[in-house]
Amino acid sequence: MEVFSIIIPVYNRPEEIDDLLNSLTRQTYVHFEVIVVDDGSSIPCESIVNAYNNRLRIRYFYIENSGPGLARNQGVRYAEGEIVIVLDSDCIVPASYLEQVHESLIRYKVDAFGGADRAHSSFSAIQKAVNYSMTSFFTTGGIRGSRRHLDTFYPRSFNMGMRKEVYEALGGFSDMRYGEDIDFSIRIFKGGYKCRLFPGAWVYHKRRTDLKKFFKQVHNSGIARINLYKKYPDSLKLVHLLPAVFTLGVSLLLLLTLLGLGLVLLAFYLLYSKTVPGCATGEMALLFLGFAAMLAAPLPLLLYSLVVCVDSTIRNRSLWIGMLSITASFIQLIGYGTGFWRAWWQRCIRGKDEFEAFQKNFYK
Repeated sequence: MEVFSIIIPVYNRPEEIDDLLNSLTRQTYVHFEVIVVDDGSSIPCESIVNAYNNRLRIRYFYIENSGPGLARNQGVRYAEGEIVIVLDSDCIVPASYLEQVHESLIRYKVDAFGGADRAHSSFSAIQKAVNYSMTSFFTTGGIRGSRRHLDTFYPRSFNMGMRKEVYEALGGFSDMRYGEDIDFSIRIFKGGYKCRLFPGAWVYHKRRTDLKKFFKQVHNSGIARINLYKKYPDSLKLVHLLPAVFTLGVSLLLLLTLLGLGLVLLAFYLLYSKTVPGCATGEMALLFLGFAAMLAAPLPLLLYSLVVCVDSTIRNRSLWIGMLSITASFIQLIGYGTGFWRAWWQRCIRGKDEFEAFQKNFYK
């Protein structure tokens, strides 16, 4: 009987860790331990963890803030199970989660695995909209949890697992500030190990309710993609460029709109500043071009917004969530895209290393 060691790094999320631990008490597969690593929180969750001592086989460790990757490494050092499962503290697992993992490991002889994420029915409208923006084909290309390439799936740290011997052979997570989970997944494949998506091993993943924090999250993901490219040039795929292209396209369309407005204002100025009445063909041409630019530039964005709204409305059965998904999708794409371009400039053009390029928020 395989024993699972569930590693949960946490930073200032006492309420969320409570929800996750509560969901773990309902597992139908009971051969597991839980290790919570508090990564230097100013709001420790030790009392919450201790409240589960009689319901779970659980241990709590507090370390100085060092980032989620190194916190996971610390947890694995104390792990006694054959299989290590890493979960984010803002997840909730269904009762059959570990049962699904156990059955899948029997069916598929793999060294590592991962699962997808979903939105719980109890999540707020904005959380469901953010979830849509993080999982939809129209925002991510459908690369998260896609069933088309089950045996080439790169798991994320919110829901990933591996045999402990593989974890130790790879040296655990690196000290990368952003993208340390994808870095680990890349090393799994480069090490010759087998990794697979387990469709049944999904989790409910709480999303940001603060759109400013959501922007920061996806902005850092864009930074991570360039950091990964610097380490593994072959890891950059066409789908990873889409948010950057989208951001550039939005910028150009906005410039075109402003140019159109400028032409309209110029045309009106020329028309009304005429001291001698006469032919105004040039001014009218400027006016036509200006209005044409102002009307045409937003059309691609309006069409994209309509597609997102309709798709999200159908998926979530809510027009309100569909409308919120427009905002969330633009934040997701532009946040990622600006992070991508920022890191490209700092790392690829200016030649800075990861720490030097993002020193101010490296440990935040």
